[in-house]
Amino acid sequence: MDRITDKVRATLKSQDTEGRFELYFTRTPGYLWALFFKALHVHPIAVTLMSIVIGAASGWCFYSEDIRLTLLGILLLTWANWYDCADGQLARMTGQKTLIGRILDGFAGDVWFFCIYLAITLRLTDQWGPAIWVLAAWAGLRCHSRQCAIADYYRNIHLLFLLGKGKSELDTSQQLSAEYASMAWCSKQWFHKLYLFFYIRYTRGQERLTPCFQRLYSAIQERWAGDLPERLRQDFRRDSLPLMPVTNILTFDTRVAVLYASLLAGMPWIYFVFEATVLELLRYRMTRTHEAFCAKYTNELDTYL
Repeated sequence: MDRITDKVRATLKSQDTEGRFELYFTRTPGYLWALFFKALHVHPIAVTLMSIVIGAASGWCFYSEDIRLTLLGILLLTWANWYDCADGQLARMTGQKTLIGRILDGFAGDVWFFCIYLAITLRLTDQWGPAIWVLAAWAGLRCHSRQCAIADYYRNIHLLFLLGKGKSELDTSQQLSAEYASMAWCSKQWFHKLYLFFYIRYTRGQERLTPCFQRLYSAIQERWAGDLPERLRQDFRRDSLPLMPVTNILTFDTRVAVLYASLLAGMPWIYFVFEATVLELLRYRMTRTHEAFCAKYTNELDTYL
């Protein structure tokens, strides 16, 4: 088991951004599935498409109050998440990285949770009336989307300081907009341009939530277009590292643990309330903390020259 765990760690972008639970219960099963699909010469995109179908099916299981269907839905969503991990690991193993694969990978979770939200809301409509639609819309469209977006952004920021620009997926809306403007719709690049159209808006949303980091990043770009000073990298990592477990809480595992518990208890509305209160408070506190030390580093940059 330790040998497998070591191999899984080698496929991760960074151990800083992966918790112990994610390593053993998410990444390791995903890695084993990736090995299975590699042996069968299955393309990563096919694995992503399977995860979309399985995850969407889990949502419709949650429409019923039948405990057997609830357990089936839990199994399907867990299975879909393993495939969601496997497709990226498989792509890195085989070098089969594609734009459409990256798009579908991000799209998969949106499909799963759209189906889950819709199924639970329809299930509770007779009991709650229009109120459940308002609660679901607030929890999903407002809270869930911002929580996942900021968690993803902070992980990429951490990877930027830990590993450098080459191994971070931190993008700026300015760079993306310039790339978008250079492409023509009536060309082979139309699909990439369409992807950028939506991705630019997603990135701008992340940037609006992090004004202090934007000022810090702009100042860093002016001073060091290339490698960052090692002391700055280490200091920023030290302050950012305690927030990485929070980013994991705001993404999948903790979220679905509460979802599963609320469904098994026969009170799925608890999941919506949890997102709108506990997870939203965590997001707010994490953002305040991150913005505070970004402002501090902006004021102290001259000491790193």
